[in-house]
Amino acid sequence: MANLTLITGANRGIGLEFCRQYLRHGDTVIACCRHPEQAETLQQLAEQYPSQLELVALELAEPAQFDSLSAYLGERTLDRLILNAGVYGPKGLAFGEYQPEHFELVMRINVAAPMLLTQALAANLGQGSKLALLSSKMGSITDNGSGGSYAYRASKSALNAVGKSLAIDLQARGVAVALLHPGWVQTDMGGPNAWITAEVSVRGMRHVIEQLTLVDSGTFYNYDGTELPW
Repeated sequence: MANLTLITGANRGIGLEFCRQYLRHGDTVIACCRHPEQAETLQQLAEQYPSQLELVALELAEPAQFDSLSAYLGERTLDRLILNAGVYGPKGLAFGEYQPEHFELVMRINVAAPMLLTQALAANLGQGSKLALLSSKMGSITDNGSGGSYAYRASKSALNAVGKSLAIDLQARGVAVALLHPGWVQTDMGGPNAWITAEVSVRGMRHVIEQLTLVDSGTFYNYDGTELPW
């Protein structure tokens, strides 16, 4: 039986590349994004893999939709839950210019949504399931040598804390959790001058996910498998 993988933020960038690679691997993929009907590349993949790819509309800013996603899954068990979707928030703001609203959406999407979605889908996770949270090296307090980017940095540090707690709370269910830094990737967020392609980043992260065990659960990894400082 094919593995079942659910991916958020599946319409572009890293999420889309996760879909491509897991489909080629033979998985059944549930691709979630806000407007799948407008995601041309996802629609093309659905034509190419009609029996493997399921497209589901999901708005992460609306937690009421999380229970609907659980109902859609029914009694199916996810082999992999990859929570990739995220936002950067305002760019170019300097210290002294931040307002409360600059944090609200970033924290809701990058921190609250992954935790609440995992909570809603807990019944669909079981022994051997892998949960991957797409974090960032910018969430590492140890690595912060340049300051700035307050909302994004804070959200990814908070996501790391959420992931560590999930690793502890889901251990009894047999679910292993990884916090993953995808690298500086050539995407809409990373820009064209980034160091690596989405294909390279996702190939590395897939290897980390496959090697993950309960012993490693809650660890913060670079896409190449290197452990990162908190």
